[in-house]
Amino acid sequence: MIEFENWGLIDYKIAWNKQKEIYNKLFNNKDLKGVFVVCQHPTVITLGRNSKISNILFKPEFLEQMGVKIYEIERGGDVTLHNPGQIVGYPIFNLTHFKQDLHWFLREIEQSLIDLIAKYNIIGSRVEGLTGVWIDGKRKIAAIGLHCSRWITSHGFALNVSNNLLEFSYIVPCGITDKEVTSISKELGKEIDIETVINDCKEIFLEKFK
Repeated sequence: MIEFENWGLIDYKIAWNKQKEIYNKLFNNKDLKGVFVVCQHPTVITLGRNSKISNILFKPEFLEQMGVKIYEIERGGDVTLHNPGQIVGYPIFNLTHFKQDLHWFLREIEQSLIDLIAKYNIIGSRVEGLTGVWIDGKRKIAAIGLHCSRWITSHGFALNVSNNLLEFSYIVPCGITDKEVTSISKELGKEIDIETVINDCKEIFLEKFK
């Protein structure tokens, strides 16, 4: 059975450390399948292993004045941004209980998010050669960046629900210059309650990863 935790709005560094604590718990108890965490972060920029610093478009001094922290982390992928109104999901799972295949895991997360936004009559899809969930192959609604060590995963996905998309102008999201960023609220043209989406997200993920 997968455990579920909702950390609410939490500083990124604190959440990062809590992920490491869960990783250690799973590593030391191989009977545990995993913990599915959802949360939100105050505006923060993270750089994955494949990031180019040039994809941050504003100077660090300006971002610091805006209260935006920058972290280099161990997940895959390029630069991304988290902010309030975005669901950040951390599926910290021991894949030996599921399938020891990180590519499979990535696709399962994508499918879970496609199923989630379908509940809001939004058709999501994949784009060949890219990760995440897209609308019409042009607008990115969810980003995914994973880390896996000894078949225990960390980091995860970010689904835009009702967040301030203007803040994505600070970066080149995921290093992709020719596509936009969107959200559930933007696609529907109305504000969507994030707690409702979190509940649906919990239901879908706990059903898929039993």
